[in-house]
Amino acid sequence: MLQREHFTGRDFLALMDYSKEEILYILDTAADLKNRLRNHQPHPLLAGRTAMMIFEKLSTRTRISFQAACAHLGMQSFYTMPEQLQMKRGEPVKDTARVIDRYCDALFMRTFGQEIIEEFASYMKHPVINALTDMTHPCQGLADMLTIRENLGRLEGFKLAYAGDVWNVCQSLMVAGSIMGFDVSVARPVGYEPPERITKFVAENSARSGATVRLTDHLEEAVHDADIVYANTWHSMGGPEKSREQRVKDFAPFQINARVMQWAKKDAIFMHCLPGYRGEEMTDEVIEGPQSRVFDEAENRMHTEKAVLYLLLA
Repeated sequence: MLQREHFTGRDFLALMDYSKEEILYILDTAADLKNRLRNHQPHPLLAGRTAMMIFEKLSTRTRISFQAACAHLGMQSFYTMPEQLQMKRGEPVKDTARVIDRYCDALFMRTFGQEIIEEFASYMKHPVINALTDMTHPCQGLADMLTIRENLGRLEGFKLAYAGDVWNVCQSLMVAGSIMGFDVSVARPVGYEPPERITKFVAENSARSGATVRLTDHLEEAVHDADIVYANTWHSMGGPEKSREQRVKDFAPFQINARVMQWAKKDAIFMHCLPGYRGEEMTDEVIEGPQSRVFDEAENRMHTEKAVLYLLLA
C-alpha cells in the first residue's frame, strides 16, 4: 500500500511517469484537501517552504491556481518570466537550475519543449513540476480526472470524446485513459497527429489497462454514446506552424454544439480546459448549459496542484 513518503522529492513532469495507483493516491489527497478548504479548515502543511515559478507562456488558471495552492499550504511563491532572468542573455539552464535549487523547495515551469523542463529537473535536487509544455499538461490531466470522478464516481469503463487540437491537453488525456482504463476518442482533421513518444506509450499501456484510445476524423463517431464530451481550442500556444485561419477552416466541422451533444449519452457532461473560444470549438449554449462542468474543472486545478505540492514536498 502506498504511503505519502513514496512521493517525497519526486518530479512531476508527465503522467507517463506515474502508475494508476499513484495517480489515484494523488486524487484522493486532492479530494481530502478540497474538503478541508470547503469546511474552512486551515491546512498550512508546507509553512516556510518556497517555490519558484518560471512561465514562458501566458497563463490565467495555471498561475493563479498554483499561487492560491501555495498560499493555502503556507508556502511563498515567486513568479517570473525568462526575459526577467539572466537566461535572457545566455546563462545556461544548468546554472539557473542549480541556483534556484539552492533558494527554493520546488520549481513550477510553463515552457515549450518537454526537453527544457527535463533539463531543469536533471540539474535540480528539489521537485520540478510541469505547469505545461507542448507535449503534455499533467496538472490539467489530474484536474480533469478529479472532475470526472466527482461526476461519474469512477475512472475506468467510460468513454471520453475529445474534439480540438492534438496538443498537450489532448495528449495528457490519451495518456490518462491508457493508464486508468477509460476509452478516449479524439476527433480531429487528418494531419493533426500526436508525437511518437505519446502514441507508443498509449499503445503499450492500453494493452495492459484494456482502454481503447483512437483518433478519427468523424466527429459523430467519436461523440456517439460518450459519457464525457471534451472540447479544446483549435489553435494552441506554440502549436504546429499552421495559421489560425487555416486551423479554423480545418476544424470547423468539429465544433461542439447542442446538436453534437445529443450524440452523446443523455447524462453526458461537457468539459473544456479553457481558455475557450466561444463560437469556434464550442457554442455559448453548451459551455453555459446544464451539462457543463467547465468551472468545476478549473477549480480542481488548484486542489490537484495542491496535492502534488504536498506529496512531493512534505
